[in-house]
Amino acid sequence: MDTEQAIAAVKAATLIESLPWLKRYAGKVVVVKFGGNAMINDDLKRAFAEDMVYLRHVGLHPVVVHGGGPQISAALKAAGIESEFRGGYRVTTTEAISVVREVLADEVNAEIVDLMNEHGDLARGVFSDGTDRARLFQGHKRGVVVDGETFDLGHVGDITSVDPSAVIAEIEAGRIPVVSSIAVNDVDPDSALNVNADAAAAALAIALHASKLVMLTDVPGLYADWPDRTSLVALITVDELTELLPRLESGMIPKMTACLDAVVAGVGGATIIDGRIPHSILLEVFTQRGAGTEVIPNEKKRGQS
Repeated sequence: MDTEQAIAAVKAATLIESLPWLKRYAGKVVVVKFGGNAMINDDLKRAFAEDMVYLRHVGLHPVVVHGGGPQISAALKAAGIESEFRGGYRVTTTEAISVVREVLADEVNAEIVDLMNEHGDLARGVFSDGTDRARLFQGHKRGVVVDGETFDLGHVGDITSVDPSAVIAEIEAGRIPVVSSIAVNDVDPDSALNVNADAAAAALAIALHASKLVMLTDVPGLYADWPDRTSLVALITVDELTELLPRLESGMIPKMTACLDAVVAGVGGATIIDGRIPHSILLEVFTQRGAGTEVIPNEKKRGQS
């Protein structure tokens, strides 16, 4: 066998390895939270868009949820608005929330949609804008307690309800919905709330009865004993994660909580993967070895339907 044939054989083996996953997820909804370095690196952004288009063309229904922390920080700085954080949350004033909405819809969302649509009319942005037809996420304002003191975070909230009808309409039309992490204030429909994108992805996955939730991060997965890099966890059950959660590094807690909430509510599995690796989503979805850390129901083993 010459070199060209050997390379072709490896490619064929990879395609065959994907067959069980293609069968398992064909026609199913997979929610992907787009974040981390993949959002600011042009090559990774393009690879991510290609992954989503590939998933759609092989019969899955990908749904993208995104935040936009780095872009928001840059836009606020350009507008002369100081970014302040309390307990890991961005304090979002009335002046700042208008910038947040504009960045998420007109910059981040539009760019993701445009990259996918280079491959055809495949993607549409979906927003919560307070109109009767666009209340995807509703939420209530939240504060935060730091060192025993309660702070008002302004236009920051937790999701209280999800109306996935606009997302479902795009899925049924054969398109890839791209969703911004903005909610409508449930006591003031004219007021927007900045919500955690991890929580938004989990809430939407639950509402859509998704088969899988995938979270892109800037780490290889969950470490049981950080910073011990040999403690990377490939697979963890709900009970195991519930016990481990209070001991995790603070930055991982929101992501793993979102995964836990999704799986407890019926999503088939939730995976944290390293978005710094090009096409890491395809490695997770289509290979038996997977990538990152997968959270599964207590009774389920990886690879079973």
